[in-house]
Amino acid sequence: MFPAVTRIGRRRALTGSFVVLVVLAVLLWWLLPLGRTPPSGRTVFGTGTPAGVYHVYGEELRKDLAVDMPDLSVRLKESSGSRQNVAMVAVGKADFAIAAADAVQEYKSNESARADQLRGVARLYDDYLHVLVPADSDVRHVADLKGLRVGIGPNDSGVQLIAERVLTAAGLDPQDDIVRHLDGIDTGPDKLRRGEIDALFWSGGIPTAGLTNLARTFDYRFVPVDSALVTRLHEQGNRYGHYRSTTMPESAYPEAMDGEPVETLAVSNLLITRADADPELTEWLTRTVIRSRDEIGEKVHSAQLVDVRTAIDTHPVPLHEGARDYYRSVKP
Repeated sequence: MFPAVTRIGRRRALTGSFVVLVVLAVLLWWLLPLGRTPPSGRTVFGTGTPAGVYHVYGEELRKDLAVDMPDLSVRLKESSGSRQNVAMVAVGKADFAIAAADAVQEYKSNESARADQLRGVARLYDDYLHVLVPADSDVRHVADLKGLRVGIGPNDSGVQLIAERVLTAAGLDPQDDIVRHLDGIDTGPDKLRRGEIDALFWSGGIPTAGLTNLARTFDYRFVPVDSALVTRLHEQGNRYGHYRSTTMPESAYPEAMDGEPVETLAVSNLLITRADADPELTEWLTRTVIRSRDEIGEKVHSAQLVDVRTAIDTHPVPLHEGARDYYRSVKP
């Protein structure tokens, strides 16, 4: 009787060991596909201002890249935002960067330097347009900003691109009908709190930490960007087609939204590179972006929406061959 029990126990132990080995093999394939040596060397990743979501995303992604590619040195390069990031990648000052799709489209439509070399790695998450005013402000619509001091974002930023377009759609001249302040998420919230500006534009993932922090010390609210404004944007041509009407959920900034969602517009963020970027490095980086979604999402909540099924859509730029190789490897 006892030898039989021993044989059964051994058989179960061997089965259990086999299962463990299979699990370890799957994990090894996930992290080190087909036993390949991870890429090494140096790369430059364009982010944004230190207070913005792009920079936080870049910092979190760099941590995961260090795990998957320990011999790869990743330098984060700060910038004014999307417009500058697109230009940096195109001309070789950065190898990878995050940029909003409308800024990428603008760069291509203007036939700027080496625009034809831009390639996509992944569609990431959406930016939401935020238009902030003090809670007791008389401003109820974007058109009410006429004559006021408005933070529209730094030059070369995606915020400024959207702000000027939305102001124009509302019937305002962004050069003459407002008092322009080139404040973004780094300086704008404090200036709004101190009364040095009357309104602030910001485009970013939700929630943005700088605005969450502002709500703890200052009462503000959001001015709606209604669907009529988005329709007017679309009527101006294809380069405006990346905007879509949406609502900012009341859970984004509960202290400022008083339990009510706010109409606004959204635009997709893309991770971009150049056609001459190393295909193997790009494939590995794409894998890390998808694999690290939940971990990065703990710090950048919008990143939780990164999904392999939508990441492949990097319009208006084609996929880089390395990214394409990764998506093909995980295709159901």
